[in-house]
Amino acid sequence: MGFGENVAKARKAKGLTQDALAEKLGVTFQAVSTWERGENFPDSEHLLALAEALDASVDGLLREEEPGWTRQNRLFDEERMYTFLKTGAAALGLNQTLRSMELAREKHAGQYRKCLDGEEIPYIIHPLTLACNAWAMNLRDDDVLSALLLHDVVEDTGTKPEDLPVNDRVREVVCLVSYNTYGPEDIKEQIKDEYYRNIAGNPLACLVKCVDRCNNLSCMSSGFSRGKLAEYVLSTEKYVLPLLDVIKKTPEYNNAAWLLRYQMTAILEAYKRLL
Repeated sequence: MGFGENVAKARKAKGLTQDALAEKLGVTFQAVSTWERGENFPDSEHLLALAEALDASVDGLLREEEPGWTRQNRLFDEERMYTFLKTGAAALGLNQTLRSMELAREKHAGQYRKCLDGEEIPYIIHPLTLACNAWAMNLRDDDVLSALLLHDVVEDTGTKPEDLPVNDRVREVVCLVSYNTYGPEDIKEQIKDEYYRNIAGNPLACLVKCVDRCNNLSCMSSGFSRGKLAEYVLSTEKYVLPLLDVIKKTPEYNNAAWLLRYQMTAILEAYKRLL
């Protein structure tokens, strides 16, 4: 495919008519039509605006041929992860983790993470992936696994902290990472500094936030617009990476801090180059 075909394909994927795209760019629909037919080419200013409007990269619009790869929105199967964690937790006697698994699956039932191509991924995949990530880093601690499994239950399902089947330490961590324990959803940006400052005072909360952000960074290309990707990169560098310094000072989390720094930094640098 050439530039014109790439533009037409991206426009249709966004559900935009030529008129609607033209309005976004401040040009006539005839201009968009000539671009798509390959009869004309936008100047540099309109090329950048076009890429942003279509949530595409300039390189992607200019690419002559499709790379030929297959995209995967779903990396792991939730049932296999659930069985794996349940078997391992039972073997180690991690009863709090077992209770947290059940509650997380119950509370997140019917919730999905949406992808740009319209596919809906069961939300439970997210906390299960975090717990499996911790397990792979040899963090097989009842509090760590429980906090990861329940980190979104209070914020996203309306569950009260006092109803969580966990100890006070885990309950405190879940509250620290839940925005809605600080106030209404619409003040999230206003209290961001306070939110991360409070998390920084608790090493386990720092660990939960960093494992959570690492997974979100790994999956965000399937669900975030180009603008949201850029915003998330900046937010991660400003607020989340500093939490790794707290984690590193906690002996039992030291190896995890190295791995998380490597994973997040590598992903951030890749996104900055692609964006």
